[in-house]
Amino acid sequence: MEAINNFMGTLVGLIWSIPMVVLLCGTGIVLTILFKFPQFKGFKHAIDVVRGKFDDPNDPGEISHFQALTTALSATVGLGNIAGVAIAISVGGPGATFWMIVVGILGMSTKFAECTLALQYREIDPDTGHVRGGPMYYIRKGLGEKWKPVAAFFAFACICSSVGAGNMFQTNQMASILSDNFGIEKWVTGLVVAVAVGAVIIGGIKRIGNVTSKLVPFMGLIYIIGSLIVIFANIKEVPHLFGQIVSQAFAPEAIEGGFIGVLIQGVRRACFSNEAGMGSAPIAHSAATTHEPVREGVVALLEPFIDTVVICTMTALVILISGVTEGTGVVLTASAFDTGISGFGQYFVPIAVALFAYSTLLSWSYYGEQATEYLFGSGAIFGYKILFCILAFVGTIWKSGAVLNFSDSMLGLMVIPNLIAVAFLLPKLKKEVNSYFKKLDNNEFKIFK
Repeated sequence: MEAINNFMGTLVGLIWSIPMVVLLCGTGIVLTILFKFPQFKGFKHAIDVVRGKFDDPNDPGEISHFQALTTALSATVGLGNIAGVAIAISVGGPGATFWMIVVGILGMSTKFAECTLALQYREIDPDTGHVRGGPMYYIRKGLGEKWKPVAAFFAFACICSSVGAGNMFQTNQMASILSDNFGIEKWVTGLVVAVAVGAVIIGGIKRIGNVTSKLVPFMGLIYIIGSLIVIFANIKEVPHLFGQIVSQAFAPEAIEGGFIGVLIQGVRRACFSNEAGMGSAPIAHSAATTHEPVREGVVALLEPFIDTVVICTMTALVILISGVTEGTGVVLTASAFDTGISGFGQYFVPIAVALFAYSTLLSWSYYGEQATEYLFGSGAIFGYKILFCILAFVGTIWKSGAVLNFSDSMLGLMVIPNLIAVAFLLPKLKKEVNSYFKKLDNNEFKIFK
């Protein structure tokens, strides 16, 4: 087992190294230029879509644009926003924040592209309205049947990631934090979480969407409010801090720290912060109710903005304002909050971590469910859900380093077939995008609200 652990640790380190970060950032740059900065020209339209301005009740799909957004966000807003930022700053100083913002902005273009493709090639059951979608579908349908093995590999990697990084790691961290701060037995946390997850995921994407559409705004809003209280209480320092963030951004240690922070957030733990390029979020967005693929693509570009540009930046400002340097990860962030709001870091941050982990479990259960259905058919879904709940409990009490390293490796390997498909499908994607924005500019879309 020690040899296996060492091998898997080496493997995950090789996969999630600087070349992978360069690949993801490079893809974001190319897509940003090719689609003429969709993160800016599509931002206002995305807000209009999310608030239901273009919602046609007769459109196909299972969940609203808002529910698709919150379902995908529930997988990305998590431990990385709390722990990853602290590690990035401790390694690279204030300048690391600049690089996290850059990665978030580039990720908006990548998310826009892959989620548009997911809607272009999704499958909808004409009898039940059940939606099937994600990279495995646009790889096979967009590139042809000869690509089926690649699509199958993506689905296999997604299942492995869902039960490891998207499940057991989350419950393990949740149980540890609640045990350390509140003395709750780990097995008790595991039992409660397994039941709570089962109660939601048995109902499918509609129930997951209903829960995340309430949970994500609630927990995100409280975290943002707490951050803003600390920031506004020290508002005079903010211009100086932004000056430091920009001026120190190009120091070698800041660049290194920024990349390492993003890696720790998104790669090994919170699925590369905003999951742009990973291919996971397109699975959730596939279920959105719409006839227009690009319309859901613009909704998806909001995710990296909310997750990385807004929440990670606020966390960074709180840490920099506090001046706290002792500790790392969650401990450092909690201490930083405590300097501004007594007790907030000690009590709320652990609860926030638990809620973030729980929401991540819900979303990744659906990602794994869709991948399971693709590989084994709908008859395997119920068995997958039962296994997922059992492993949620096991994760709280079992040290599973090799399993987690394997799932994290699979998480990284999801990127490769996904971005290959995006690259090969760019001509079709560009045609769809140009057509949609031309219609939008000419006011050809019906407004319902």
